[in-house]
Amino acid sequence: MTENFADNYANNFERTPGGAILMDGNRLRDEIVAQLNTEISGGLDVCLATVLVGDDKPSRIYVNNKHRKATEAGMVSRHVELGADATQAEVEAAVSDLAADPGVHGILVQLPLPDGLDADAVLEHLPPEKDVDGLTQRSMGALVRGQQGHVPCTPLGVMRLLERYDVATSGKKAVVIGRSTLVGLPQVLLLGRKGVDATPTLAHSRTDDLASVCREADIVVAAAGMAGLVTADFVKPGAAVLDVGISRSESGIVGDVDFDSVESVAGAVTPMPGGTGRMTIACLLQNTLAASRMLAAK
Repeated sequence: MTENFADNYANNFERTPGGAILMDGNRLRDEIVAQLNTEISGGLDVCLATVLVGDDKPSRIYVNNKHRKATEAGMVSRHVELGADATQAEVEAAVSDLAADPGVHGILVQLPLPDGLDADAVLEHLPPEKDVDGLTQRSMGALVRGQQGHVPCTPLGVMRLLERYDVATSGKKAVVIGRSTLVGLPQVLLLGRKGVDATPTLAHSRTDDLASVCREADIVVAAAGMAGLVTADFVKPGAAVLDVGISRSESGIVGDVDFDSVESVAGAVTPMPGGTGRMTIACLLQNTLAASRMLAAK
């Protein structure tokens, strides 16, 4: 870790064996949930609804985790479940019913949908105020234009981690690996926002000499979905490295970052699991509270 980077951090942050700050998503998520509970317990009515189609086991686990944390935050939790044989019209009708319900403030359609269903068409039935995953065209358009709206939860979670662990962004170079509309593209926009003021570069699997591009960065966000892609030779000494990629292997869930090699070079790094994925749920709940306030103000 470089001396200047270390100066940006409080001494009480947990460190890896190699000396990097461990950006603990579990801890920050629980802090956010506790704060939300404090705000909601004051008498706010906040409801998160989810829609699950089919019997994909990981999707069911994700939805259950979201409802568990929503309950801890003091929110009302609703769930609509449809079979894998549900038609496009049935899925769209379920979303439309929730959209029309004034008692529902945030709606999350768990993706991916089963083969044969058009996810984009389903998402377009979400009103912008209730699109707490920030995935519709209107939400993305608001993000591009810098207007009020819900920001996709995973890239927002990355920003929350950078803030919580005092990672300097103003004037710093950032590289985002991956160009999906779920993470990569909104992540670049968030890093380049006025007030954050990083200088982001969007890279991907076809970027020439990807390792050298990343070594120029003070912040690396790996979201390519390629297991172990980012190794120590991708990392500038003292850089912050955030792992968003998820791959399934025989040994379980793995990320894009080779943690064991990177943690001895980086100044700060997220674990996998226990890092950015946990923050996705936290930011979903923050967006849901914001949705209830948007709707109340209409």
